[in-house]
Amino acid sequence: MLKVGYIGLGLMGKSIARNILKAGFPLFVHNRSRAAVDELVAEGAVAASTPAVVAAQVDVVFTNLPDTPDVEKVILGERGIIEGAHHGLICVDNSTIKPGAARMIAEKLAERNVSALDAPVSGGDIGARNGTLTIMVGGDASALEKAMPVFLAMGKTVTHVGDAGAGQVAKAANQIMVAAQMVAMGELLVFAKKAGVDPRKVVDAIKGGAAQCWTLDVKPPRLFDGNRNPGFKARMQLKDLRIIQETAKEYDIPISGTEANTRLFQQMIDLGMGELDNSAVVGVIEKLAGVEILD
Repeated sequence: MLKVGYIGLGLMGKSIARNILKAGFPLFVHNRSRAAVDELVAEGAVAASTPAVVAAQVDVVFTNLPDTPDVEKVILGERGIIEGAHHGLICVDNSTIKPGAARMIAEKLAERNVSALDAPVSGGDIGARNGTLTIMVGGDASALEKAMPVFLAMGKTVTHVGDAGAGQVAKAANQIMVAAQMVAMGELLVFAKKAGVDPRKVVDAIKGGAAQCWTLDVKPPRLFDGNRNPGFKARMQLKDLRIIQETAKEYDIPISGTEANTRLFQQMIDLGMGELDNSAVVGVIEKLAGVEILD
């Protein structure tokens, strides 16, 4: 049985770590704040004082952190994973970060005989809780094969996309589509409402046709109940869109639709909506249109 470490016990990380623990893997955990650590320790995990201490005791160590600088610090910084590195360790990052950073981290860890997998996830808090995440992986295929039993405790779909950084490219592509769907859904709900038609009935009418998608199946019922709490926070959606912008600039890729969607999510943050669900981008569209879908 592989010994597993998990660092970063936020909205999704704690649920992922819990599923790894439920699958029977010995689990060592570390987090900046203590409450989530104590919760998992009560369920059978072992607390570790630093990322280096986690890495020294496990076969596979996972990170799930807010942004690129956080991942670089926890993996490569003082008392980071690299200081607890040992031959054969596999370091897996579930965060969404810049593809170039994922490649740099993999190179640095390879110098210490550590295999790196960039393995961002999709499926939100619900997928993390239910163990049904979609996981896109970049890095060495043999390392993924060794760690696969742990991945299968986390998600229902695990795809090896390519070499280091490929998982992050796939996640960026995923977030292009997610942002577009959230904005399009917000626009169609407001469009229906302001044109004098019940948006609930519009959703019922179109979700069985060509417009059908996960977003249209899952999000409208929550919005119609007045629930705009996260799932996936709008400020994190904006962070991912910034990663897409920077990567697109690096490779000279046109992303005009994503640029427009990024401006709407920036408006969300400017309006104090950053802690709401990314589907709450409908709130910006409501303000622009002067109508609310629940009027």
